[in-house]
Order: sequence, then structure tokens, then C-alpha cells
Amino acid sequence: MKAYLYVGGKVLPEKITMGPVGNDLVIAVDSGYKNALLCHADPVLFIGDCDSFPASKLPRDLEQILLKPEKDLTDTQAAVQLALGRGATEISIIGGLDGRLDHTLSNLAILEHLFDLHIPCYIENGINRVRFLKNTSTLLACSPYYRYVGLLSVGEVAKGVEIQGVKYPMKNGKILRTHQFAVSNELTGNCALINVKKGALYIIESSDSQGN
Repeated sequence: MKAYLYVGGKVLPEKITMGPVGNDLVIAVDSGYKNALLCHADPVLFIGDCDSFPASKLPRDLEQILLKPEKDLTDTQAAVQLALGRGATEISIIGGLDGRLDHTLSNLAILEHLFDLHIPCYIENGINRVRFLKNTSTLLACSPYYRYVGLLSVGEVAKGVEIQGVKYPMKNGKILRTHQFAVSNELTGNCALINVKKGALYIIESSDSQGN
């Protein structure tokens, strides 16, 4: 089962690449309830501490899990655990890539956590879409909404990095965390092959558009 988690932050709904269908699990995370409505998604439950969206504005028939403000997990982390507990085998997080930097970095770390659990996951807001890759390869499909693709090393170094099907290909490259140069690349065809033999990468697709 696929789960969609709508979290807070700026979202360009017209550029969100995929949305829930059929029996997909749709979760609104605090102020992400507004993003769910913007994206024409119909949440089946709400989770959050209501610090950015009051519970009084929620539909009465919507399942609600209200969290205490003083807690160990962020609302998004709690939503991920909830989705896994309800059987999610794939998770999409919509929003959560702007605003407070500590929350953004925490959200990116979720990608690594789910990768280790063999749960496919990405985060996007219509301006950026991020995936995590470690010691393996993936195919990246061309998107009309994201012009650029960048590879950022998560650890100290990523070795044996290969990227094909792009304007600036790389073969057996090395990317250091302190020397991130594999950014602002562009796909030249329908897809790109990305491989890292040793190490971990964030694959970041991005657009110049800010929706202004």
C-alpha cells in the first residue's frame, strides 16, 4: 500500500508529480491538511500537535490523532511511523522542504531511514524533489517540472559515482561532502542512470520556478 503524507510548507500543487489513487493511504500532518486540500487529496486521518493548524477547523468525521507539543518525534516522523504501522510499503511526502532548516534536514533524514527499511520514499513540493540512494543504482525519469538534477554526498565521501543520460555525465567519480560539485545537471533523454558503488547520495531534482 502506498501512503501520501501531506506536511506543512510551501507547495506548488500544479507541479506535484503524483497523487493518491484508489486505496492509497492519505495522511494530513498538522498544517499539511491545507496542502492536502490544495492538491485535491482527501485525507482519511490527521496527525499533529496542532501548533500550526487548529483541530477545531478539521471535519468532525476525520480520524484525528492529536499529539502533545512536548514529544520526541516531529509530527512528520510520527506520521511516518503511523503509515508504516498501517501497512504502507511506499511513502510519498508532500511539502516539508522549506521553512525551518532543522525540520527540513530532519525530513531528509527520513529518506535514509526508510531506505534502510526497503521502503521507497521521496519528498517533493513542486520546487524540489529528493530521493536517497546508497550503494546501489536507480533510474531517474525525466520530469517536465524539474529541470535540474544534483547529487549531494550524505557521508564523508561517495565513490564510484556514475550518471548517464545527462548533459554532464560522470563515470567512476568521487564526491566529497566538503566539495559538492555534482549539481545543476540536466537530463538529455527520457531517463538517467545514477549509480553509487560506495556511499550515499541525495538525488535532488529542482526547478528555478518559485511559483511567484
